[in-house]
Amino acid sequence: MKLKPKTKMSIWRYLTLGYLIIILLGSVLLVLPFAAREGHTSYIDALFTATSAACVTGLVPFDTFTHWTLFGQIVILLLIQLGGLGFTTFVSILFIMLKRGFGLYERSAVVRSLGSNNLKGVKTLVQQIVIGTLVFELLGAGLLSIRFIPDFGVGQGIYFSVFHAVSAFCNAGFDLMGEAGSLSAYASDPLVVITVCALIFIGGLGFCVWGDIFNCRANPKKFQFYTKFILLVSGILLTVSTGLFLAFDWNVGYADKGWGGKILCALFDATTARTAGFYTVDYTKMSESGYLLTVILMFIGGCSGSTAGGIKVGTFAVMIMGMVAALAGKKDIELGKRRVDMSQLHQALAVFTAYLTIILVGVMTICAIEPFSFKEVLFETVSALGTVGLSLSLTSKLTIASKIILTLLMFAGRAGVLTIAMALGRKNKSEAKIKRPVETIFIG
Repeated sequence: MKLKPKTKMSIWRYLTLGYLIIILLGSVLLVLPFAAREGHTSYIDALFTATSAACVTGLVPFDTFTHWTLFGQIVILLLIQLGGLGFTTFVSILFIMLKRGFGLYERSAVVRSLGSNNLKGVKTLVQQIVIGTLVFELLGAGLLSIRFIPDFGVGQGIYFSVFHAVSAFCNAGFDLMGEAGSLSAYASDPLVVITVCALIFIGGLGFCVWGDIFNCRANPKKFQFYTKFILLVSGILLTVSTGLFLAFDWNVGYADKGWGGKILCALFDATTARTAGFYTVDYTKMSESGYLLTVILMFIGGCSGSTAGGIKVGTFAVMIMGMVAALAGKKDIELGKRRVDMSQLHQALAVFTAYLTIILVGVMTICAIEPFSFKEVLFETVSALGTVGLSLSLTSKLTIASKIILTLLMFAGRAGVLTIAMALGRKNKSEAKIKRPVETIFIG
């Protein structure tokens, strides 16, 4: 009897198992008695927190500083760093350390998950990601220490600076400010607000974008098309959403701030809603329009191959361009002198539909379990799937069943949807060679 050769384990199986193993390991460490100040944390809450940290979300069942000891906080910080860099990066490092060669599919999986389309130089790309991440986080920590050291002392000030710099760059949203309410105490502080916004924005751009900027010595004329496109769309989203927040909440959510504070708060909200999770104002006091804008930004998220979640900026832009082209009666999506392949529109619509379906199912299920309003549950669900971390003070009030649902959503937002998208991107060998007859389905 001839034995079948062992199936080679794909990088996506390593990726999924990596997420699960690190989340489970983190939950075991967080459930230890010396991880919490009161000496006890239920396993569901430990698992929820570990998933939130590893999936760089920021939703928490209780305050990070007051509940967890230094050991617990460091475990959370390590989980954030692992999740922020991306397990694809660490799987790549593992492959490199084991001197295992990258096959064509493995290399395609790595570069696409990191937001690139170049199959060459995977090792160089991974090295740039690790070095670039550490440099940005150190610079951010250095700037934050200017404010935190005078406020908290040298030791705690440096620790707070490093923790919040890593959390901001990884778009995690975990903070150590206790009952002060995230970064609310620094809502009108330009140094803290602009530094955190810059870290969030850079982390959400994607590894290949700032890698391309570095390789081109910041010369826009040499940027790749994707880099120019992402910078343009991200800039438009940030500018427009900042203006809208100012218009919606000038006399509502920002009513107690001066004009300078209002601008900083609007800029911060426009940035953090794209999957960061920090906040400087109470979202329960925001206007209805500001609330809806926040939900939309959480759904869109950051860029592909970044520390952010959501459907991604590229997906959103391709859908909008596809809609405009379809309404104009065009068969192609044109952008300047370039044309976007229609297969990318199909993938964008698939990702959008998948996210929307998951959100609707999640909201309906949680609404059936909990007594909270649709508005609160929708905000929490989109925040979980988009790996954002913003909340209307609902997380700590949820039952075990709802926490399990949100845990699955956070995992899906960081790993599951990406895996499904890559699986759909592979060539289906069983696809029929004979094309079926075409039928017309009326649209609109």
